[in-house]
This record gives sequence, C-alpha cells and structure tokens, in this order.
Amino acid sequence: MFAAMITSGERRITHAELKERAARVASGLLATGAREGGAVGVLMRNDVAFLEAVYAAAFIGAYAVPINWHSRAEEVNYLLEDAGATHVVVHADLLRELSSGLDERVIPLCAPTPAAVRAAYGIPAERCAVPDRCETWDDWIQRHEPLPAQPARSDGAMSYTSGSTGRPKGVRRRPPATRAARDAVGQLRQRWFGMRPGLRTAIVGPLYHSVQLSYTRAALSMDGDVFLAPRFDAEGLLRLIERERLTHLQLVPIMMVRLLRLPAETRAKYDLSSLEFVVHGAAPCSRDIKAQMIEWWGPILHEHYGTTEAGMIARSSSQEWLERPGTVGRPYEGRIVRIYDEDGNVLPAGREGEVYVSLGELSDFTYQNADAERALIERDGLITNGDIGYLDADGYLYLCDRKRDMVITGGVNVYPVEVESILASHPSVLDCAVFGVPDPEFGESLMAVVQPRPGASPTVDELRALAASRLASYKVPRVIELRDELPREDSGKIFKRALREPYWAATGRRI
Repeated sequence: MFAAMITSGERRITHAELKERAARVASGLLATGAREGGAVGVLMRNDVAFLEAVYAAAFIGAYAVPINWHSRAEEVNYLLEDAGATHVVVHADLLRELSSGLDERVIPLCAPTPAAVRAAYGIPAERCAVPDRCETWDDWIQRHEPLPAQPARSDGAMSYTSGSTGRPKGVRRRPPATRAARDAVGQLRQRWFGMRPGLRTAIVGPLYHSVQLSYTRAALSMDGDVFLAPRFDAEGLLRLIERERLTHLQLVPIMMVRLLRLPAETRAKYDLSSLEFVVHGAAPCSRDIKAQMIEWWGPILHEHYGTTEAGMIARSSSQEWLERPGTVGRPYEGRIVRIYDEDGNVLPAGREGEVYVSLGELSDFTYQNADAERALIERDGLITNGDIGYLDADGYLYLCDRKRDMVITGGVNVYPVEVESILASHPSVLDCAVFGVPDPEFGESLMAVVQPRPGASPTVDELRALAASRLASYKVPRVIELRDELPREDSGKIFKRALREPYWAATGRRI
C-alpha cells in the first residue's frame, strides 16, 4: 500500500514524515521559550513548513496564529503582540520585508521561500534565501529531538477576525477543547467536506484562511493525498484535476468566477470526471455563477456557511440549492439557529432579522484581550457575527444583509474602520467612509468616499499611496471618490447605507 503524500512543488512528504518533523519543531519551540497556552505566528505562503508549524504548536498546547502574508510590518507586529507570540515561522522573502520592523521580542524561524512559490509570484531568487543572521528551518529542525509521541493538546490555531473595533481580534477557545470534543469536531469536518479515506485534493486557497486550514487538516486526518498549490490558477487547477485524478476540492466564489472565464474550448478539453465532492464558501456567491458551475461540474457542488467564532453552521447540496436558490443550507444536526429582531424577539419563518447560532460541538471562546466584546455578540446563549437573514418553513437559512460593515473581498475579510483611520490621518482629509461595492470578480471591492478639509485638495493618487504604504494591498480601496459633503445621520455619524445602496440596488442583494 502506498503512503499518503503531501506534495508542494517538487517536494513530496508522507504524513508520518510531516508529524515527525512537527514533533522536532515542538521540541525546538519549547527549548526556546514557547509554552502551553502561548502562541506561534505563521507568516507563510502555502508550504509544508506552514503545516509543520501548526501541528507543532498543537503538540505543545500553544496556538498557531496564521497571518495573512500580504500584511505590512505594522499589522504583523500588532497580531504577534496581541497574541503574545514568542516565535514567528516565516518565509525568507517575507522576513526581509519585515526585517526593519519585526518586534525584537519575537524569535523568527526562517524557511527558504520554495521554488514553486518563487515562480508563482515572480520573486527574485536572491530574496528567497535565508538571511545569514538566521538559521535555516531544516537545520533548526534537525538540531532537536522529536517530542515524545502524545495526543495534540490544542486545536492548533487562533484565527484573527475583524469585529466592532476595527482591529482584528483573535478567537481563542476557552477552555481549550477536550480530546473528545476535538475528535467530534474533526469527525464533523470530515462529514461536512464529504471526505473519505484515500481522497485526493488540492489546496488552492491560502492556508492562512481558517476554512482552508480546517479543510487541509480534515483531509490529512483521512490519510488523503494533498497537493499544496502556491496560488490559484484556473487552467492550472483543471490540469491538476485531470493529471492527479483529484476527488475533492474547497473553493471560494472568486475561483469559480475565474474558472468560468476560461474559454469554452479550454474548459472542455480537461477530464474532470474524478471529482466527487466540491465545497465553496467564505464569501457570497452570485446565483448565476453558482448555476453555471452546477451545470458544468454536475450536482457535486456544496455550499457551506460558517464563521470563525461558530465554526460550521449550515450546508446545502446542489439539489437543495436548485430547489431553493439562494439558500446557504440547513443547519447541521444539533446546531441551533434563531432569527431575532432588534428588540430581542425570536422571529418566525420568513421574517428577516439578525442570525444567532449555537456553538454546537465547539468549546466556548473569548476574543484575545477583548473579553468585553465577546459579551456583546451573545443573546440567550447564542452568538452572532452580524449577518441578517431568515429561515424558511423547512429550516433552510438565507442571508440577505450584514448588520456590521465588514467587507468580504475575494474571500478575505476587511474591516473599513482600519482603512478609514489610515485615510483620515492625511492632513487634508476631514472625514471619510469606506464600504463594499459589487465586484464581478471579487464579490465585493472596497470603495472610499473622502471629504477634504475646507480649502484642501488631496488627490486620489496621494490617498491611495498613503493606504498602500500602511496596509496590505487587498485593503487599499479600488475606488476613491472626493466629495464636498458626506451624508450624515442626526447624530453626525456618516450615513453609510445612503452611500452604499446606489451601488447595490441593481444586484438584488442588500449589503
């Protein structure tokens, strides 16, 4: 029998080898200051080393903190400090970008940027080698004996999500899940993603995203063959499906948009018959795109809805979606979903309100260093992330709005307050509003409307350059508009809905 493999570019490693290396990383982390209940940052593109770091943190009862690699030094340092991270595992080119600003209290563990990643992103080779001042990841691993075999002590990750303050907040399980609870959640993941022993899948989204990491770990737990793609490439994915006879996939809507943009003759030339189960989520998907994908790939497409805080909440099959277009599915067994109005009354089927859900098998959580904000999202033992929706008479959930302003662009969460604070720091800006507008490729993209100070004349290029210097590229507004006045509520607060609604009016979605 062949051992299941993880393939990343030219590198191939068995699951057993991955766990053995992770056990060495765990020993090294403990020897250099990591601790149970602590945190280890992971700032990498898709790579085996990313998984080694996550599993190592779990072995010692620490939290791995995946960080979006687009982040600037200021953003990275905020997350590392807030999480209390003692180490950060980082690709060499990314460390070079952070070298002048990385918190001195955090130990960098540097891996060379893999050739496949270098080629995918066009990174100069000289930036991808480990700097002389750092020990190479492989050498560091081999210096440490494996931690004695024992069950993982944590779920392995503390993902950061935006909330009402505009600063990302770490979702920290409290107390840490028991072994039985972790096993129950693992089994649920396997069912949720339609997994079976011996599956073959590709990870085409970034591992720093909580759903992608959860999906990857579920696939590994089923002894599946996993192919780590350095980045998404539409035709490259079709080629990989045919060549490797992939059976399972996890996508986000923007990937489906790009797949459908391929010429018809390109789509038709690949054999995709090996696919058994494809899930998508993490962002709204237009009905037209969903229908086209089902027509092309058949009834193997499943939509899932969940949040970082509450995990997996609902799922719909192709057949269920075709019968109820627009649904994100029925809650899985044991999960409570209720719809409340603004006065706290439970609403009946068909009435729109704020969606609250139970945690199910998940242990409770708090926000890292923000316990008070955790209390703000709870009602009757259920929690909300601000989605507005309704349940139909059969218990299927539909989403139609968001109470909070968070924008999901290409499957990545952006909180406008963070962007607004940067734009407002420009000396010529009196006030500004940032919000999401429809985007055929990304689902939503960021737009900023800026009110200059009297007599000042900031330019769009100046404002965009300011944002780009302080924020990751995906947080920089695609459109910046200057207006003499901004609509305001009686309290003086900017009336964002009045700014946003004209752009969404023709879409059928009220976001």
